[in-house]
Amino acid sequence: MQSAVAPIAPSELTIRKISSARGIRVLAWDGDVLYGAHGYDVVRRRAPSRQARRASDHQWALAGHFNPAWWRELSSRMTLSSRFARDGFHALIALEEKGELATVGRSGPNDRTLIAAVPGAIATKRRGSEDFRVTHRITRGTRPLHITAVPNGTIYWGEYFDNRERGEVHIFASDDWGESWHVAYTFSRGAIRHVHNIVYDRWQDCLWILTGDDGDECKVLRSSCDLSSFEIVLSGNQQARAVAAIPMPDALYVSTDTPFEGNHILRLSRTGKVEKVAGLSSSSIFGCRVGDAIFFSTMVEPSRVNSVREVQLVGSADQRNWQLLAQWQKDKWPMRYFQYGNAVLPDGENTTHYLAATSVAVEQEDCVTTLWEVE
Repeated sequence: MQSAVAPIAPSELTIRKISSARGIRVLAWDGDVLYGAHGYDVVRRRAPSRQARRASDHQWALAGHFNPAWWRELSSRMTLSSRFARDGFHALIALEEKGELATVGRSGPNDRTLIAAVPGAIATKRRGSEDFRVTHRITRGTRPLHITAVPNGTIYWGEYFDNRERGEVHIFASDDWGESWHVAYTFSRGAIRHVHNIVYDRWQDCLWILTGDDGDECKVLRSSCDLSSFEIVLSGNQQARAVAAIPMPDALYVSTDTPFEGNHILRLSRTGKVEKVAGLSSSSIFGCRVGDAIFFSTMVEPSRVNSVREVQLVGSADQRNWQLLAQWQKDKWPMRYFQYGNAVLPDGENTTHYLAATSVAVEQEDCVTTLWEVE
């Protein structure tokens, strides 16, 4: 791995704040539609046009609802109790039931099948309905970190649980739009601790599978879309420990997630070259793409090497020059109970020129979603 690291410095990338919404956590883009969570409601909004910024452009509409246990319905109503209970939706993917990933330009709020992770379950909302139904009970851990799909309609998520004994770990799949789930692949005992993310790469028509947490458990794997073949691209140390991965035409960009070493943004070229392109102030678990620009956020996870108390949002227009774009101060509430400071970035395919992020466990802007125009 090439060791030279570019610092976070000014570049040609600028962002301009358009709007903000308190109490909404971003989940995923579906073309020009952004989905978010407001407690156990999924809400959506269409990106405003540059030509017309009407008030209606900035409104969130109900897209679906999940009925949790009665006590979660109560705890989700207040920010601190919701943070403590890890309430609400934490992953979502929007699909059009035509054997393809979600396409652009549909106007109705219920025209997509939505598949989401809620505490203890995978829930599915079919097209035309407003109700999420439990289609799989999670028995190990509380939820996967992400959900993904490939063009033939198969949906995947990987198990994320403590796994101190290093037992086997499953990847689950659905071939019927989230109605039923089966084990599609199993990592053998001792191979990994858990799955951090599964990302579809449309340029190579493959899946990138990221795992952790220690030694050879840290892997960046390239897999066929049916999980029939695997290739280890990066493994064996904390610089292979990652959650966020952004495919681009020329490379895969990942941000490391380690409390034991300095964190970096890595570029994995299509020819196999791995290089560090920027240093990060702390662990990073969220990334997204807006046009040709890439963004990663950091979280406040104190350790011997991660000493900062600020959540940072960095981005690059050319993937070489990286810029600090926004930062937030961690709030006073204990992280063990009320979450690390973070900036959540949405999954999905974003066809707009807007960047969305939700700041969490920070001063003044806790659980605030901000929309910026990328210039």
